[in-house]
Amino acid sequence: MNTLKSHYLGELRTSAEHLKSHQKLVSDAPTDNNGKGESFSPTDLVAAALGSCMMTVMGIYAQKKGIVLEDLHWNTQKIMASDPRRISGIRIDFHWPRPTASPEGISKLKDIALNCPVALSLHPELRQEITFDF
Repeated sequence: MNTLKSHYLGELRTSAEHLKSHQKLVSDAPTDNNGKGESFSPTDLVAAALGSCMMTVMGIYAQKKGIVLEDLHWNTQKIMASDPRRISGIRIDFHWPRPTASPEGISKLKDIALNCPVALSLHPELRQEITFDF
């Protein structure tokens, strides 16, 4: 069964619809690659997927253990390379100003994040620079 249905909208823009929820997402080529930069670029989506996946699996663990992840947030930086044009690195800085987990729980959350499905699916040459401020 298909997960997404996508369309080319013209002018280097695409749309994707999540078939189960009917949520839509638009991507646009970045300004440094002939686009308008009016939405996420495909490579932005890869970087966002890594952070979202890490947070999702930490959330699953936290729910099971009764850990409240309130105020946990992250910043993402995508690093591009050329020749060939590709993502060479993704830096994600997680910040949790008031952690509610034990030191063991924090260690487990970090390990789970670093081994999320997206992290394990990305090419090994793509640098994943992940920091945890908690």
